[in-house]
Amino acid sequence: MSADELNIQQYKKMTETPIPKLILGLAAPTILSMLITSIYNLADTFFVGQISTSASGAVGIVSSLMAIIQALGFTLGHGSGTIISRSLGSRNTDAATRFASTSFFTALAVGVVLAVVGLATLPSFMMLLGSTETILPHACAYARPILIAAPLMISSLVMNNILRYEGKANFAMIGLVTGGVLNIVLDPIFMFALGLGTAGAGIATALSQSISFCILLSMFLRGKTVSQFRIAAVTREAREFGLILVGGAPSFGRQGLQSIGGMLLNIAARSYGDAAVAGMSIVSRIFMFIISVAIGVGQGLQPVAAFNYGARKFRRVQKAAVFTMGAAFCMLVVLVSLCWVNSDALIRLFRDDPDVTAVALPAFHYQCLAILLQPVIVVANMTFQSVGKAGRATFLACCRQGVFFIPLILILPRTFGLVGVEICQPIADALTFIVSLPFLLAFLKQLDRMDDAEKAKAQS
Repeated sequence: MSADELNIQQYKKMTETPIPKLILGLAAPTILSMLITSIYNLADTFFVGQISTSASGAVGIVSSLMAIIQALGFTLGHGSGTIISRSLGSRNTDAATRFASTSFFTALAVGVVLAVVGLATLPSFMMLLGSTETILPHACAYARPILIAAPLMISSLVMNNILRYEGKANFAMIGLVTGGVLNIVLDPIFMFALGLGTAGAGIATALSQSISFCILLSMFLRGKTVSQFRIAAVTREAREFGLILVGGAPSFGRQGLQSIGGMLLNIAARSYGDAAVAGMSIVSRIFMFIISVAIGVGQGLQPVAAFNYGARKFRRVQKAAVFTMGAAFCMLVVLVSLCWVNSDALIRLFRDDPDVTAVALPAFHYQCLAILLQPVIVVANMTFQSVGKAGRATFLACCRQGVFFIPLILILPRTFGLVGVEICQPIADALTFIVSLPFLLAFLKQLDRMDDAEKAKAQS
Protein backbone atom coordinates (compact mmCIF):
# COMPACT_ATOMS: atom_id res chain seq x y z
CA MET A 1 0.00 0.00 0.00
CA SER A 2 1.40 3.41 -0.99
CA ALA A 3 1.92 6.31 1.43
CA ASP A 4 -1.01 8.18 -0.15
CA GLU A 5 -3.31 5.19 0.30
CA LEU A 6 -2.17 4.80 3.89
CA ASN A 7 -2.90 8.46 4.54
CA ILE A 8 -6.40 8.28 3.01
CA GLN A 9 -7.22 5.19 5.03
CA GLN A 10 -5.94 6.79 8.22
CA TYR A 11 -7.81 10.05 7.54
CA LYS A 12 -11.09 8.19 7.23
CA LYS A 13 -10.45 6.22 10.42
CA MET A 14 -9.53 9.27 12.50
CA THR A 15 -12.34 11.55 11.32
CA GLU A 16 -15.27 9.13 10.95
CA THR A 17 -14.93 6.38 13.60
CA PRO A 18 -17.28 6.93 16.59
CA ILE A 19 -15.38 8.71 19.38
CA PRO A 20 -15.72 6.06 22.15
CA LYS A 21 -14.59 3.27 19.82
CA LEU A 22 -11.74 5.38 18.42
CA ILE A 23 -10.45 6.62 21.81
CA LEU A 24 -10.64 3.22 23.48
CA GLY A 25 -9.12 1.54 20.44
CA LEU A 26 -6.14 3.89 20.50
CA ALA A 27 -5.98 4.01 24.31
CA ALA A 28 -6.04 0.24 24.92
CA PRO A 29 -2.56 -0.48 23.50
CA THR A 30 -1.26 2.76 25.01
CA ILE A 31 -2.62 1.88 28.46
CA LEU A 32 -1.09 -1.58 28.14
CA SER A 33 2.24 -0.02 27.14
CA MET A 34 2.09 2.41 30.07
CA LEU A 35 1.14 -0.34 32.51
CA ILE A 36 3.94 -2.61 31.34
CA THR A 37 6.40 0.30 31.61
CA SER A 38 5.14 1.00 35.13
CA ILE A 39 5.25 -2.69 36.03
CA TYR A 40 8.90 -2.97 35.05
CA ASN A 41 9.58 0.15 37.12
CA LEU A 42 7.81 -1.59 40.00
CA ALA A 43 9.80 -4.75 39.27
CA ASP A 44 13.03 -2.76 39.59
CA THR A 45 11.73 -1.35 42.88
CA PHE A 46 10.77 -4.83 44.09
CA PHE A 47 14.00 -6.61 43.17
CA VAL A 48 16.30 -3.79 44.27
CA GLY A 49 14.36 -3.62 47.54
CA GLN A 50 15.46 -7.18 48.28
CA ILE A 51 19.06 -5.98 48.61
CA SER A 52 18.77 -3.25 51.28
CA THR A 53 16.96 -0.07 52.23
CA SER A 54 19.82 1.99 50.80
CA ALA A 55 19.56 0.12 47.50
CA SER A 56 15.82 0.74 47.51
CA GLY A 57 16.53 4.45 47.92
CA ALA A 58 18.67 4.33 44.76
CA VAL A 59 15.51 3.62 42.74
CA GLY A 60 14.18 7.04 43.74
CA ILE A 61 17.45 8.73 42.77
CA VAL A 62 17.61 7.09 39.34
CA SER A 63 13.91 7.92 38.82
CA SER A 64 15.01 11.55 38.47
CA LEU A 65 17.52 10.52 35.78
CA MET A 66 14.79 8.60 33.98
CA ALA A 67 12.60 11.72 34.16
CA ILE A 68 15.37 13.68 32.39
CA ILE A 69 15.54 11.04 29.64
CA GLN A 70 11.74 11.11 29.33
CA ALA A 71 11.70 14.91 29.27
CA LEU A 72 14.03 14.96 26.27
CA GLY A 73 12.26 12.11 24.46
CA PHE A 74 8.75 13.43 25.07
CA THR A 75 9.75 16.98 24.13
CA LEU A 76 10.94 15.88 20.70
CA GLY A 77 8.34 13.13 20.30
CA HIS A 78 5.28 15.15 21.33
CA GLY A 79 6.61 18.28 19.64
CA SER A 80 6.99 16.56 16.29
CA GLY A 81 4.04 14.21 16.82
CA THR A 82 1.44 16.95 17.17
CA ILE A 83 2.73 18.60 13.97
CA ILE A 84 2.82 15.25 12.14
CA SER A 85 -0.75 14.41 13.16
CA ARG A 86 -2.09 17.81 12.14
CA SER A 87 -0.09 17.57 8.87
CA LEU A 88 -1.67 14.21 8.10
CA GLY A 89 -5.07 15.65 9.02
CA SER A 90 -4.50 18.27 6.32
CA ARG A 91 -2.92 15.59 4.04
CA ASN A 92 0.64 16.95 3.97
CA THR A 93 2.82 13.81 4.06
CA ASP A 94 6.07 15.60 3.12
CA ALA A 95 5.88 17.74 6.26
CA ALA A 96 5.24 14.60 8.34
CA THR A 97 8.45 12.96 7.10
CA ARG A 98 10.45 16.16 7.57
CA PHE A 99 9.43 16.61 11.20
CA ALA A 100 9.77 12.88 11.99
CA SER A 101 13.32 12.80 10.63
CA THR A 102 14.32 15.97 12.44
CA SER A 103 13.09 14.78 15.83
CA PHE A 104 14.58 11.28 15.51
CA PHE A 105 18.12 12.30 14.57
CA THR A 106 18.07 15.16 17.09
CA ALA A 107 17.11 12.64 19.80
CA LEU A 108 20.12 10.47 19.00
CA ALA A 109 22.47 13.48 19.20
CA VAL A 110 20.98 14.79 22.47
CA GLY A 111 21.20 11.30 23.99
CA VAL A 112 24.91 11.07 23.19
CA VAL A 113 25.53 14.42 24.92
CA LEU A 114 23.59 13.33 28.03
CA ALA A 115 25.47 10.02 28.17
CA VAL A 116 28.91 11.65 27.93
CA VAL A 117 28.22 14.38 30.46
CA GLY A 118 26.39 12.04 32.87
CA LEU A 119 29.11 9.37 32.86
CA ALA A 120 31.90 11.95 33.27
CA THR A 121 30.26 13.43 36.39
CA LEU A 122 28.41 10.37 37.73
CA PRO A 123 28.96 10.56 41.54
CA SER A 124 28.35 14.33 41.63
CA PHE A 125 25.34 13.90 39.35
CA MET A 126 23.78 11.32 41.70
CA MET A 127 24.37 13.54 44.75
CA LEU A 128 22.73 16.41 42.89
CA LEU A 129 19.68 14.19 42.34
CA GLY A 130 19.36 13.70 46.11
CA SER A 131 21.50 10.67 46.95
CA THR A 132 22.95 10.12 50.42
CA GLU A 133 26.48 8.80 50.90
CA THR A 134 25.17 5.32 51.72
CA ILE A 135 22.82 5.26 48.70
CA LEU A 136 25.50 6.64 46.32
CA PRO A 137 27.28 3.35 45.36
CA HIS A 138 23.95 1.75 44.49
CA ALA A 139 22.75 4.81 42.57
CA CYS A 140 25.95 5.00 40.48
CA ALA A 141 25.87 1.27 39.69
CA TYR A 142 22.21 1.50 38.67
CA ALA A 143 22.55 4.69 36.60
CA ARG A 144 25.71 3.85 34.62
CA PRO A 145 24.17 1.35 32.13
CA ILE A 146 21.08 3.54 31.75
CA LEU A 147 23.23 6.52 30.75
CA ILE A 148 25.08 4.38 28.20
CA ALA A 149 21.74 3.46 26.62
CA ALA A 150 20.33 7.01 26.85
CA PRO A 151 20.58 7.81 23.08
CA LEU A 152 18.48 4.76 22.22
CA MET A 153 16.02 5.36 25.07
CA ILE A 154 15.35 8.97 24.02
CA SER A 155 14.97 7.95 20.37
CA SER A 156 12.56 5.16 21.37
CA LEU A 157 10.32 7.69 23.07
CA VAL A 158 10.33 9.80 19.91
CA MET A 159 9.36 6.84 17.74
CA ASN A 160 6.68 5.73 20.19
CA ASN A 161 5.04 9.15 20.10
CA ILE A 162 5.21 9.47 16.31
CA LEU A 163 3.50 6.10 15.97
CA ARG A 164 0.78 7.14 18.41
CA TYR A 165 0.17 10.46 16.67
CA GLU A 166 -0.16 8.63 13.36
CA GLY A 167 -2.90 6.58 15.03
CA LYS A 168 -0.77 3.42 15.11
CA ALA A 169 -0.71 2.81 18.85
CA ASN A 170 -0.61 -0.97 18.29
CA PHE A 171 2.82 -0.70 16.68
CA ALA A 172 4.07 1.47 19.54
CA MET A 173 2.71 -1.06 22.02
CA ILE A 174 4.66 -3.95 20.49
CA GLY A 175 8.01 -2.24 21.05
CA LEU A 176 7.28 -0.95 24.55
CA VAL A 177 5.61 -4.11 25.86
CA THR A 178 8.42 -6.33 24.54
CA GLY A 179 11.01 -4.13 26.24
CA GLY A 180 9.03 -3.99 29.49
CA VAL A 181 8.45 -7.74 29.72
CA LEU A 182 12.08 -8.43 28.88
CA ASN A 183 13.17 -6.02 31.63
CA ILE A 184 11.07 -7.89 34.22
CA VAL A 185 12.57 -11.23 33.13
CA LEU A 186 16.17 -9.96 33.07
CA ASP A 187 16.10 -8.19 36.45
CA PRO A 188 16.45 -11.30 38.66
CA ILE A 189 18.84 -12.94 36.20
CA PHE A 190 21.36 -10.07 36.19
CA MET A 191 20.84 -9.04 39.83
CA PHE A 192 20.83 -12.40 41.60
CA ALA A 193 21.72 -15.27 39.22
CA LEU A 194 24.75 -13.38 37.90
CA GLY A 195 25.39 -11.62 41.22
CA LEU A 196 25.51 -8.09 39.78
CA GLY A 197 23.25 -6.54 42.43
CA THR A 198 21.98 -3.03 41.77
CA ALA A 199 24.09 -2.76 38.60
CA GLY A 200 22.14 -5.72 37.24
CA ALA A 201 18.90 -3.73 37.41
CA GLY A 202 20.50 -0.98 35.34
CA ILE A 203 21.89 -3.45 32.79
CA ALA A 204 18.48 -5.14 32.47
CA THR A 205 16.82 -1.78 31.84
CA ALA A 206 19.45 -0.66 29.31
CA LEU A 207 19.39 -3.94 27.37
CA SER A 208 15.59 -4.23 27.26
CA GLN A 209 15.21 -0.61 26.14
CA SER A 210 17.80 -1.15 23.39
CA ILE A 211 15.78 -4.09 22.06
CA SER A 212 12.64 -1.96 22.24
CA PHE A 213 14.46 0.66 20.13
CA CYS A 214 15.25 -1.92 17.45
CA ILE A 215 11.64 -3.12 17.29
CA LEU A 216 10.23 0.41 17.01
CA LEU A 217 12.79 1.41 14.38
CA SER A 218 11.86 -1.63 12.29
CA MET A 219 8.29 -0.27 11.99
CA PHE A 220 9.64 2.77 10.14
CA LEU A 221 12.20 0.87 8.07
CA ARG A 222 9.57 -1.66 6.89
CA GLY A 223 7.21 1.06 5.63
CA LYS A 224 4.52 0.58 8.28
CA THR A 225 4.22 4.34 8.76
CA VAL A 226 3.32 7.34 6.62
CA SER A 227 6.20 9.43 7.93
CA GLN A 228 9.73 8.12 7.31
CA PHE A 229 13.24 8.68 8.68
CA ARG A 230 15.65 10.15 6.12
CA ILE A 231 18.76 12.09 7.08
CA ALA A 232 18.30 14.22 3.94
CA ALA A 233 14.82 15.22 5.16
CA VAL A 234 16.08 16.81 8.40
CA THR A 235 14.97 20.43 8.33
CA ARG A 236 17.47 23.20 7.69
CA GLU A 237 15.03 25.85 8.91
CA ALA A 238 15.40 27.11 12.47
CA ARG A 239 11.71 28.02 12.45
CA GLU A 240 10.63 24.41 11.93
CA PHE A 241 12.99 23.15 14.59
CA GLY A 242 11.57 25.82 16.85
CA LEU A 243 8.06 24.52 16.15
CA ILE A 244 9.10 21.11 17.48
CA LEU A 245 10.53 22.64 20.65
CA VAL A 246 7.49 24.87 21.19
CA GLY A 247 5.12 21.95 20.58
CA GLY A 248 7.11 19.79 22.97
CA ALA A 249 7.53 22.49 25.63
CA PRO A 250 4.59 21.19 27.71
CA SER A 251 6.22 17.76 27.85
CA PHE A 252 9.58 19.29 28.74
CA GLY A 253 7.92 21.32 31.47
CA ARG A 254 6.04 18.29 32.76
CA GLN A 255 8.90 15.77 32.68
CA GLY A 256 11.76 18.20 33.31
CA LEU A 257 10.09 19.62 36.38
CA GLN A 258 9.28 16.08 37.47
CA SER A 259 13.03 15.44 37.53
CA ILE A 260 13.65 18.63 39.53
CA GLY A 261 10.70 17.86 41.80
CA GLY A 262 11.96 14.32 42.35
CA MET A 263 15.41 15.64 43.18
CA LEU A 264 13.99 18.11 45.72
CA LEU A 265 11.77 15.39 47.18
CA ASN A 266 14.82 13.15 47.64
CA ILE A 267 16.76 16.00 49.25
CA ALA A 268 13.88 16.79 51.63
CA ALA A 269 13.41 13.10 52.50
CA ARG A 270 17.10 12.36 53.06
CA SER A 271 17.05 14.59 56.15
CA TYR A 272 15.03 11.75 57.72
CA GLY A 273 17.34 8.95 56.58
CA ASP A 274 17.51 6.29 53.87
CA ALA A 275 14.15 4.82 55.01
CA ALA A 276 12.40 8.10 54.15
CA VAL A 277 14.00 8.26 50.70
CA ALA A 278 13.07 4.61 50.09
CA GLY A 279 9.50 5.10 51.38
CA MET A 280 8.78 8.11 49.19
CA SER A 281 10.38 6.33 46.23
CA ILE A 282 8.07 3.33 46.67
CA VAL A 283 4.98 5.56 46.88
CA SER A 284 6.07 7.45 43.75
CA ARG A 285 6.54 4.22 41.80
CA ILE A 286 3.15 2.82 42.86
CA PHE A 287 1.41 6.02 41.82
CA MET A 288 3.30 6.09 38.54
CA PHE A 289 1.60 2.75 37.91
CA ILE A 290 -1.87 4.05 38.87
CA ILE A 291 -1.60 7.33 36.98
CA SER A 292 -0.32 5.51 33.90
CA VAL A 293 -3.94 4.51 33.27
CA ALA A 294 -5.07 8.15 33.10
CA ILE A 295 -2.05 9.08 30.99
CA GLY A 296 -2.66 6.09 28.71
CA VAL A 297 -6.26 7.14 28.05
CA GLY A 298 -5.02 10.73 27.57
CA GLN A 299 -2.50 9.54 25.00
CA GLY A 300 -5.35 7.81 23.19
CA LEU A 301 -6.99 11.25 23.02
CA GLN A 302 -3.94 13.07 21.63
CA PRO A 303 -3.90 11.78 18.02
CA VAL A 304 -7.70 12.08 17.84
CA ALA A 305 -7.61 15.69 19.03
CA ALA A 306 -4.67 16.67 16.82
CA PHE A 307 -5.94 14.91 13.69
CA ASN A 308 -9.49 16.24 13.94
CA TYR A 309 -8.32 19.74 14.84
CA GLY A 310 -6.18 19.68 11.70
CA ALA A 311 -9.20 18.42 9.74
CA ARG A 312 -11.30 21.26 11.28
CA LYS A 313 -13.75 18.85 12.93
CA PHE A 314 -13.85 20.77 16.19
CA ARG A 315 -16.87 19.13 17.81
CA ARG A 316 -15.15 15.75 17.55
CA VAL A 317 -12.24 17.23 19.51
CA GLN A 318 -14.68 18.36 22.20
CA LYS A 319 -16.46 15.00 22.38
CA ALA A 320 -13.12 13.19 22.56
CA ALA A 321 -11.94 15.30 25.51
CA VAL A 322 -15.16 14.82 27.50
CA PHE A 323 -15.25 11.06 26.86
CA THR A 324 -11.59 10.71 27.88
CA MET A 325 -12.18 12.43 31.23
CA GLY A 326 -15.07 10.14 32.07
CA ALA A 327 -13.29 6.95 31.03
CA ALA A 328 -10.10 7.84 32.93
CA PHE A 329 -12.04 8.74 36.09
CA CYS A 330 -13.93 5.43 36.13
CA MET A 331 -10.70 3.44 35.70
CA LEU A 332 -8.93 5.37 38.46
CA VAL A 333 -11.78 4.84 40.94
CA VAL A 334 -11.42 1.08 40.55
CA LEU A 335 -7.62 1.09 40.83
CA VAL A 336 -7.44 3.48 43.78
CA SER A 337 -10.08 1.51 45.71
CA LEU A 338 -8.13 -1.71 45.29
CA CYS A 339 -4.86 -0.09 46.31
CA TRP A 340 -6.35 1.68 49.35
CA VAL A 341 -7.74 -1.59 50.76
CA ASN A 342 -4.37 -3.33 50.32
CA SER A 343 -2.09 -0.35 50.99
CA ASP A 344 -0.06 -1.78 53.89
CA ALA A 345 0.63 -5.10 52.14
CA LEU A 346 1.39 -3.28 48.89
CA ILE A 347 4.10 -1.14 50.46
CA ARG A 348 5.63 -4.05 52.40
CA LEU A 349 5.82 -6.01 49.15
CA PHE A 350 8.55 -3.66 47.94
CA ARG A 351 10.45 -3.23 51.21
CA ASP A 352 9.37 -4.99 54.40
CA ASP A 353 10.93 -2.48 56.78
CA PRO A 354 8.82 -0.86 59.53
CA ASP A 355 10.70 2.43 59.15
CA VAL A 356 9.96 2.53 55.42
CA THR A 357 6.29 1.65 55.95
CA ALA A 358 5.91 4.36 58.61
CA VAL A 359 6.90 6.98 56.03
CA ALA A 360 5.24 5.47 52.97
CA LEU A 361 1.78 4.57 54.30
CA PRO A 362 0.54 8.08 55.24
CA ALA A 363 1.98 9.51 52.00
CA PHE A 364 0.21 6.76 50.08
CA HIS A 365 -3.17 7.57 51.65
CA TYR A 366 -2.79 11.31 51.04
CA GLN A 367 -1.97 10.66 47.39
CA CYS A 368 -4.95 8.33 46.94
CA LEU A 369 -7.28 11.20 47.82
CA ALA A 370 -5.77 13.52 45.21
CA ILE A 371 -5.26 11.17 42.29
CA LEU A 372 -8.93 11.19 41.29
CA LEU A 373 -8.37 14.78 40.11
CA GLN A 374 -5.92 13.59 37.47
CA PRO A 375 -8.39 13.06 34.56
CA VAL A 376 -9.12 16.80 34.35
CA ILE A 377 -5.43 17.70 34.70
CA VAL A 378 -4.30 15.17 32.07
CA VAL A 379 -7.03 15.95 29.53
CA ALA A 380 -6.56 19.72 29.83
CA ASN A 381 -2.82 19.45 29.29
CA MET A 382 -2.90 16.91 26.48
CA THR A 383 -5.76 18.58 24.60
CA PHE A 384 -4.02 21.94 24.48
CA GLN A 385 -0.72 20.35 23.46
CA SER A 386 -2.36 18.27 20.71
CA VAL A 387 -4.16 21.19 19.06
CA GLY A 388 -1.08 23.43 19.11
CA LYS A 389 -1.98 25.67 22.07
CA ALA A 390 1.55 25.34 23.38
CA GLY A 391 1.45 28.34 25.73
CA ARG A 392 -1.52 27.12 27.72
CA ALA A 393 -0.30 23.51 27.63
CA THR A 394 3.15 24.51 28.89
CA PHE A 395 1.73 26.58 31.73
CA LEU A 396 -0.58 23.78 32.89
CA ALA A 397 2.19 21.20 32.53
CA CYS A 398 4.44 23.30 34.74
CA CYS A 399 1.81 23.75 37.46
CA ARG A 400 1.86 20.32 39.05
CA GLN A 401 5.61 19.72 39.36
CA GLY A 402 6.81 23.30 39.15
CA VAL A 403 4.55 26.22 39.99
CA PHE A 404 3.03 24.43 42.98
CA PHE A 405 5.15 21.43 43.95
CA ILE A 406 8.58 23.06 44.06
CA PRO A 407 7.57 25.90 46.44
CA LEU A 408 5.62 23.40 48.57
CA ILE A 409 8.55 20.97 48.90
CA LEU A 410 10.81 23.86 49.87
CA ILE A 411 8.39 25.28 52.48
CA LEU A 412 6.19 22.54 54.00
CA PRO A 413 8.94 20.20 55.33
CA ARG A 414 10.42 23.14 57.26
CA THR A 415 7.02 23.80 58.82
CA PHE A 416 5.56 20.31 59.29
CA GLY A 417 8.65 18.09 59.17
CA LEU A 418 8.22 14.67 57.59
CA VAL A 419 4.44 15.19 57.22
CA GLY A 420 5.27 18.19 55.04
CA VAL A 421 7.22 15.90 52.71
CA GLU A 422 4.30 13.47 52.54
CA ILE A 423 1.58 16.02 51.71
CA CYS A 424 3.36 18.15 49.09
CA GLN A 425 2.30 16.17 46.01
CA PRO A 426 -1.41 15.82 46.92
CA ILE A 427 -1.67 19.55 47.60
CA ALA A 428 0.09 20.32 44.31
CA ASP A 429 -2.39 18.04 42.51
CA ALA A 430 -5.39 19.79 44.09
CA LEU A 431 -4.09 23.26 43.17
CA THR A 432 -3.32 22.15 39.60
CA PHE A 433 -6.88 20.84 39.25
CA ILE A 434 -8.30 24.18 40.42
CA VAL A 435 -6.23 26.02 37.78
CA SER A 436 -6.80 23.51 34.93
CA LEU A 437 -10.58 23.22 35.12
CA PRO A 438 -11.49 26.81 34.00
CA PHE A 439 -9.00 26.63 31.10
CA LEU A 440 -10.49 23.36 29.88
CA LEU A 441 -14.15 24.40 30.22
CA ALA A 442 -13.53 27.65 28.33
CA PHE A 443 -11.81 25.80 25.48
CA LEU A 444 -14.57 23.20 25.20
CA LYS A 445 -17.11 26.03 24.77
CA GLN A 446 -14.83 27.66 22.19
CA LEU A 447 -14.75 24.42 20.18
CA ASP A 448 -18.55 24.54 19.99
CA ARG A 449 -18.42 28.03 18.50
CA MET A 450 -15.63 27.10 16.08
CA ASP A 451 -17.56 24.09 14.83
CA ASP A 452 -20.71 26.16 14.29
CA ALA A 453 -18.68 28.74 12.36
CA GLU A 454 -17.12 26.00 10.21
CA LYS A 455 -20.54 24.58 9.34
CA ALA A 456 -21.90 28.03 8.52
CA LYS A 457 -18.90 28.64 6.25
CA ALA A 458 -19.50 25.34 4.43
CA GLN A 459 -23.17 26.18 3.84
CA SER A 460 -22.53 29.68 2.50
